[in-house]
Amino acid sequence: MADDIVISLKNVSKVFKRYRHPADRLKEIFFPGKSYATKFWALKDISLSIPRGETWGIVGRNGAGKSTLLKIITGTLQPTSGTLQVNGRVSALLELGSGFNPEFTGRQNISFNGRLLGLTPIEIEQRFDHIVAFADIGDFLEQPVKTYSSGMRARLAFAVASSVEPDILIVDEVLAVGDAAFKRKCFSRMETIREKGGTILFVSHSVGSVLELCDYGILVDAGENLLVADAKTVITQYQRLIYAPPKDVQIVKREILAGIAADNKNIDSKEDLSEKKNIKTPSSSKKQSATGKNNAL
Repeated sequence: MADDIVISLKNVSKVFKRYRHPADRLKEIFFPGKSYATKFWALKDISLSIPRGETWGIVGRNGAGKSTLLKIITGTLQPTSGTLQVNGRVSALLELGSGFNPEFTGRQNISFNGRLLGLTPIEIEQRFDHIVAFADIGDFLEQPVKTYSSGMRARLAFAVASSVEPDILIVDEVLAVGDAAFKRKCFSRMETIREKGGTILFVSHSVGSVLELCDYGILVDAGENLLVADAKTVITQYQRLIYAPPKDVQIVKREILAGIAADNKNIDSKEDLSEKKNIKTPSSSKKQSATGKNNAL
């Protein structure tokens, strides 16, 4: 994997087995020659190359496969097929309160979660005051996390996850429960991480947040990677998809995929791709990475 590529997926797919009855799982054990399950493909042949120092938004309808994709990148799930390479320390907020023990206090969970993220006790102690100040939960620091509101959990979780100075920060919808002031703090922290060379993957249904924060975007639907482009182009197509009448959804999906195929067929240079997609590229390296992303499809 090239030094500037921190996440590389090649033909990654993930299938889950679904059983009509719990007993069908046992039947497969005792009768291995017969399957009692139906297959559900959560991801289908996903290929991506994500460079260092960029912020990517991942959008799609509910059940599109966004969270499954992130769990594979973090190593929580293993792909059924395909290859994955991740270069660097990953810090992820995949579910609200994940990694927290609800019976522990906020103080205890900072230490507990910090260890899970790879920090040593000394590093946790060095960062502790900074984490507490960022979370800003007051006297609740000494209370069990089970007494926290969803917003307070999000504050503490983000404060810990972003304090480890990750090479890759993954945020999956947890900021949706925070107030506007806290979101601004989080966006500012993510921008600082990116300026230091970190890569951010951001999942949100808020198109405004994706447009404000992200350089590029990925549109996923029914486990398929429909589009990789600049954030504005992806959001435009995402809105077409979610507002399409049910009878027109498949037509819109085919149009999005056909548009990518047409672009790739007619592109002769990296510069042409930047102009065609209207990608905002502060440097030539981003033009190169954008071309690679679309050609991967």
